[in-house]
Amino acid sequence: MTTILGLSGSLRRASYNSGLLRASREAAPDGVEIIIGAIGQVPLYDADAEAATGTPPAVTRLTEQLAQADGLLLVTPEYNNGIPGVFKNVIDWMSRGEGLALFKGKPVAVIGASPGSFGTTLAQTHWLQVLRTLNTRPWHEGRLMVSRAGDLFDDDGNLTDDKTRQRLADFIAGFAATL
Repeated sequence: MTTILGLSGSLRRASYNSGLLRASREAAPDGVEIIIGAIGQVPLYDADAEAATGTPPAVTRLTEQLAQADGLLLVTPEYNNGIPGVFKNVIDWMSRGEGLALFKGKPVAVIGASPGSFGTTLAQTHWLQVLRTLNTRPWHEGRLMVSRAGDLFDDDGNLTDDKTRQRLADFIAGFAATL
């Protein structure tokens, strides 16, 4: 069984990106499991708090999931033409201390959904700096940016568009085939 850890960079209840991640799990081919990691309980990074109390349990759980995963799927919103702070914060926590070694050589794919017409082009590009610094192995063979997401998701953040589901299934199958 191939395992991919999927993280959505949004905390919003009806998030398009969380919906895209759920749809990714549903679209995964046979023999591929996408585990959805939870970022909602990860506090803002504070070196003093880390020194005083250690790694928060939510971060420990995510790093354990990353250690067990064959690949990482980042499903990113785009805020002000870049990576959402809450999402970058999660990766900053996960890459502390021994967590940094978990990223080295890890295959990573980035996708995202946005209500705008450019999808998450700039946020996905912004992630490349971070992924390079972490020595990951970004997957560049496929690209998935879901634009005008308000027309493709229902009020609960569930993907309802069949064409996008097929594009997503193709993307996930392509990424999984490299793991």
